[in-house]
Amino acid sequence: MKRDKKKKVMAKYGLHPKDTGSSKVQIAILTERINELSKHLEDHPKDDHSRRGLLSLVGKRRKHLNYLRLHRQEDYEQVLKELKLRK
Repeated sequence: MKRDKKKKVMAKYGLHPKDTGSSKVQIAILTERINELSKHLEDHPKDDHSRRGLLSLVGKRRKHLNYLRLHRQEDYEQVLKELKLRK
């Protein structure tokens, strides 16, 4: 993910422009990377190394979503709606 794209995501979902650690920002950044890798894998279906990385990113995002669901339910629902994720 390019640096400027990452900064835009941080500005949109973060508490302040340099917020990189909050769960909402982490989920948004991971979602962007997952979308990029998914497009890559459509063009290169035999790229197993990228597929493994994609599965790792999906697992990390799932852990952040679980944390958010347990500790801040309203933020969890807002993130799902904004990023168009399924429960």
